[in-house]
Amino acid sequence: MNSYLESIKKQFLYYKMLGEKAMEQLTEEQLFWQYNEESNSIAILVNHIAGNMLSRFTDFLTTDGEKGCRNRDAEFTNSFLNKTEMMNYWNKGWECLLTTLEQLSEKDLEKIIYIRNDGHTVVEAINRQLAHYPYHIGQMVFIAKMLKNEAWNTLSIARNKSGDYNNRKFSQEKSKRHYTDDL
Repeated sequence: MNSYLESIKKQFLYYKMLGEKAMEQLTEEQLFWQYNEESNSIAILVNHIAGNMLSRFTDFLTTDGEKGCRNRDAEFTNSFLNKTEMMNYWNKGWECLLTTLEQLSEKDLEKIIYIRNDGHTVVEAINRQLAHYPYHIGQMVFIAKMLKNEAWNTLSIARNKSGDYNNRKFSQEKSKRHYTDDL
């Protein structure tokens, strides 16, 4: 199960990197752009993701993951004055998550924790968030890609470059590694 802990850390870091590489391509103004009143800007998504991380992973093993001080509804409004504030909050959420993961051990994985009084094993709770954050980070990437249009720098295998990528991967010896190790 320690391989599980190592794998999820790498997986979370991969999605953090995707979000950051998408945001780096945008102007400050674009980070706050909304398609319409019902849609989220990247800044709003950052507010929600980080707010969720702080609620779920603060005192992870000992308190309910939905903290009484959390105002989820307020996460879907823009509360940042600028990109620096937004990125500081993004990093605060990720630091909380990653610090908690670093402190977990194999013996913690079957413990029961609660989110809104619903019991989850630690593995289930982590998997829940490993589905939730990439869902929203995918939205961030999509917004950024739309805003950049032809100037978008891909975060994945570029169009018509799958053969090159596969050639590089298959030229390596088979070994146990995480797919993000050589990104």
